[in-house]
Amino acid sequence: MKILHISAECYPIAKVGGLADVVGALPKYQNSKTVTSQVIMPFYNNKFTKENKFIEEFKSVVKLGETAFEYRIVSIENNALGYDLFLVDIPELLFKDYVYSNDDTDRFLAFQIAALDWVLTWKKKPTIIQCHDHHTGLTPFMILQSLKYKDLNKIPTIFTIHNAQYQGWFSHDKVGLIPEFDFSNVGLLDWGGCINPMAAALKCAWKVNTVSPSYMEELKLSANGLEWLLNDESAKCVGILNGIDTDVWNPEKDTYLIKNYSIKTVQSGRNAQKKRLCDEFNLDFEKPLFAFIGRLVGEKGSDLFPEVFRNALINKDISILLLGSGNKDVEEQLEKLKEEHKGVYNAYIGYDEKLSHIIYGGADFLLMPSRVEPCGLNQMYALRYGTIPIVRSIGGLKDTVIDISEENGFGICHENVTVSEIVNAISRGLDLYKNKTKFKKIRKQIMSIDHSWDASAKEYIKLYKSLKG
Repeated sequence: MKILHISAECYPIAKVGGLADVVGALPKYQNSKTVTSQVIMPFYNNKFTKENKFIEEFKSVVKLGETAFEYRIVSIENNALGYDLFLVDIPELLFKDYVYSNDDTDRFLAFQIAALDWVLTWKKKPTIIQCHDHHTGLTPFMILQSLKYKDLNKIPTIFTIHNAQYQGWFSHDKVGLIPEFDFSNVGLLDWGGCINPMAAALKCAWKVNTVSPSYMEELKLSANGLEWLLNDESAKCVGILNGIDTDVWNPEKDTYLIKNYSIKTVQSGRNAQKKRLCDEFNLDFEKPLFAFIGRLVGEKGSDLFPEVFRNALINKDISILLLGSGNKDVEEQLEKLKEEHKGVYNAYIGYDEKLSHIIYGGADFLLMPSRVEPCGLNQMYALRYGTIPIVRSIGGLKDTVIDISEENGFGICHENVTVSEIVNAISRGLDLYKNKTKFKKIRKQIMSIDHSWDASAKEYIKLYKSLKG
């Protein structure tokens, strides 16, 4: 069984969000089972493409309406990713130092057409084509409807929704850029008066999945305008929880950490990370350290952080460290808090991969008060490293974190994204930290939870086997 993943992101080639982590790990774990998994994605102008050498696999021309672009398909010369990776190099459109921009309709449509044109030339076609998020959402439609791809229309397609908030909308003015199809079927592209790639994929893909079971159910109630369609197509929809790459996220081998550790050496190992953080950011080692890692956007609840932190830090009996960037107004407010709460609060505005690993290895609690969280990987990284997650019970957070009030519970959960509930959750974390015996027991418990891709990869393989081309 040969699976071809089509995606705009893939770690470590190009990463903006969790999509990259999923596409970078799932194929590797699938290849260790009973399938051959491959990835095709755009060739960007970034650190990865500058540092690697590539072999040309194919060369041709892709047309967008009357405009033709030369392109080539390349693979890595010395590939150590654990799966075959192919990059679509369209210099005028894709070879940029960014992944997303305001001209993404043309860029990602050309990418999808070039990828399918190449697949047409394969002697052994893919068994299944799995498309990730709206950037590849027109692929199921083109395979099913475009005349030039009639030789591919027996290949089952799966569309994976990583985040339904972004759907790739564009005007009907650009419908002529899509390879010729029977125009009486143009309704398959339309949703809400425009062309909606995500809606088209929901209509045309053989199966649709989201990255957690709870998120699948939540989308039927709130999906940025796609609720009715998801309910109508529910028979082919399923939620499969993401996993994490335990080769990359492994405190025993993580090269970013100050000191590696296991469950047996968790105390000394985590103390080394926490000491580094407290020294660097002027925080008190003896106080419980609450951290946030992520984008400063409304979806993550981060707009409430300035008020949350002011309230939580009133008694100065905790420390808070934030790593993230996003909304400029929130960034400015979080920067100002440094002066108000010296010694108990600090923030790194931006992103630093090494620092994120050290925070997972040294913070006592990780804050995730998300309004929307399709799956969430941060809480799984935290668990793997022995950091107790404080989460809102939604999406994948609901599927992966059990509150300490329940039997075998190990995290702290709250129901709503409000200042009072988040502050109360932090207060519960402080109480848990003071109960040293229970705190240490939970920390060892969470490090033994298996959130690797092994189980999830098996669920995808079951999904693949349910499809017949």
